[in-house]
Amino acid sequence: MPRFGSVEYEKKDNIALMTLDEESKLNALSPGIREGLVAGFKKADRDDGIAVIVVTGKGKGFCAGGDISGMSVTVESGRNFAYDILAELHLPEKIRKPVIAAVQGLALGGGLELAIACDLIIASDKAKFGTPETKVGLVPGFAILRLHQIIGRNKAKELIYGGEMITAEEAHNFGFVNRVVPHDKLMDEAMSWAKQLAERPSLPMQLCKSAINKDLGGVELAYGIDSIAQLFGSDDTKEGIKAFMEKRKPVFSGK
Repeated sequence: MPRFGSVEYEKKDNIALMTLDEESKLNALSPGIREGLVAGFKKADRDDGIAVIVVTGKGKGFCAGGDISGMSVTVESGRNFAYDILAELHLPEKIRKPVIAAVQGLALGGGLELAIACDLIIASDKAKFGTPETKVGLVPGFAILRLHQIIGRNKAKELIYGGEMITAEEAHNFGFVNRVVPHDKLMDEAMSWAKQLAERPSLPMQLCKSAINKDLGGVELAYGIDSIAQLFGSDDTKEGIKAFMEKRKPVFSGK
């Protein structure tokens, strides 16, 4: 099967199936996953034979968020990290074709953000969602820009401030998951939905996406970049990341 980085890319008739494939890291946004997502989205968008894209993950994780292992905690590294990853998360919004996230497992932090950047989300009843960044002294740089637009301010604050995991059914009730299906039916249902959308004429679908996403130009990503960069200079973020790597509870000082 063709691969881009750590992402399998399979063309099934006029549907592109992209599968994140770093099970040992729960498909966290490693350099290989990020490279694969960018290359896969661009290939599918340029291919006139592709009408719809489906993104899923292998194993227990759809995507467990940003890969911060080995990252230096400085303002410069934070800015570079945020600049790159937020542009990559913006790709599903920017490309012309509908993108369905088929979430089979954990979608945390950047994984939740990848899912909400897609046009539609179908989730296994075993999937879990969350934005745990505040627990380690960070912010979900993409979710603070998007989640409130999807589910409203108060609900977005509840999820982001609390940082707790929620079930797929709770995510559906919050309003950012479109459908919840039995775990063993997820991919059948996702591909069936994709085939239904692929039967529509492509130009109206592209125009609908363009009109609905017209305010998501990407300029606003600067707020997320600045937020992450600023935090990378704080004592609490350094402590939070250190504690996460050491698998212990962080001790924050408010600085």
